[in-house]
Amino acid sequence: MSHLTRRLRDDDSGFIVSIELILIATIMVIGLIVGMSAVRDAVISELSDVAGAVQDLHQGYTIFGVRGHSASTAGMDFVDFRDFCDVAEDTNANFDNCITIIRAATDEGAVPTAPTGS
Repeated sequence: MSHLTRRLRDDDSGFIVSIELILIATIMVIGLIVGMSAVRDAVISELSDVAGAVQDLHQGYTIFGVRGHSASTAGMDFVDFRDFCDVAEDTNANFDNCITIIRAATDEGAVPTAPTGS
């Protein structure tokens, strides 16, 4: 019995491999978290650009009246005004539509600036 316990105590052939796998898995999980947050920011930026393009469509119209020999119709129109959070200074390099990414303070206490859209 003591021979068997000594063999089990001295056997560490699988220990190094399992530690390496745990280290690799930890690095991969950290990389996935960073990558998914970058993808999240990119998707928000692109969807903001799409929403800004739809918001910038001018939906106003004018239909002129028609007058004939014995009948006439009145015209009509609709004026599309500026939407909420829509300003004339909207640029392509910034988030549109009142979207702001707020990040928590880092360990040093500094708050990083919000990224600009693409």
